Amino acid sequence: MSVHSLLGYSLTVPDIEPGKKFYEDFGLSGTARGNRLGLRCGDDTRDTVTLAEGKGRRLNHLVFGASAAGLKVLEKDIKARGGKVVDAPAESGGAFAVRDPDDNLIVFRENQRADVLERRKKVIAEETAKYTRAGGRRGCPPRDMAVKPWRLGHVLLFTPDVDRQIAFYTDTLGMKLSDRSGPIIAFLRVAGGSDHHVIAFAKSDRPGFHHASFEVGGVDHVGFGAASLLRKGYRNGWGFGRHVIGSNFFHYVRDPWNSLAEYFFDIDYIADDAAWDARDWPGEDSLYLWGPDVPADFVENFDAPK
Repeated sequence: MSVHSLLGYSLTVPDIEPGKKFYEDFGLSGTARGNRLGLRCGDDTRDTVTLAEGKGRRLNHLVFGASAAGLKVLEKDIKARGGKVVDAPAESGGAFAVRDPDDNLIVFRENQRADVLERRKKVIAEETAKYTRAGGRRGCPPRDMAVKPWRLGHVLLFTPDVDRQIAFYTDTLGMKLSDRSGPIIAFLRVAGGSDHHVIAFAKSDRPGFHHASFEVGGVDHVGFGAASLLRKGYRNGWGFGRHVIGSNFFHYVRDPWNSLAEYFFDIDYIADDAAWDARDWPGEDSLYLWGPDVPADFVENFDAPK
């Protein structure tokens, strides 16, 4: 038993209003919830992202889903390994939480496992039907195309010790290592069939939040969504390109606090019984196959030291 999905994340930000504008321009829908802002993807019935106002920008917590039986096993395993189970923040809806080795708060919530492959197939079919060339129709989408991410795919966190994080998330939470590039970066997936990664860790001198990645319905959505944000004055992060590790098309845009939000499409999916070879990739393959040069600040940790 283990966690089976990434459900969301919560950030503290200096000012909620710029965050609301950014994420809504990005394609999420926002709703005020007391002194917090909740943001959702597509037809989600629970908040995917929450923003709370405070000093600086930092990660409050991640939320992972597990079955009712899986939660019981997780709690037992955490305690057996000397971990301390703590109360989950009330607004998260979690059953309990734990601190990972970098002191990130990890919340676990009972949740039914979604069939990502079926949802993906449905989204792609719907988007393809809109712009099919059948019957002499034009294939280019219109200039007013709305880009709406349909789910959160993964997050990437900075860490001073990549191996220590791999050990915790695999041994305690039941995740699996998909790929890595030496001590610099590692990508982990959930058991039971999963995207190539739901969480990744990049080497830094301290913990921090690098980016969250949201899935869209096609390559046009990646490019058009990012171009629309750049026209609105947001700063380019990196893209358009294609990763080697994970294989997905990507474009990153800087949010108001210098972390990144990524549009992605066409990521590797690893079935639970797949004979997947978790490789240690050379540095030149750790980031991309093609695209513009990596910006100098792409892997800079903008989180203030605690």
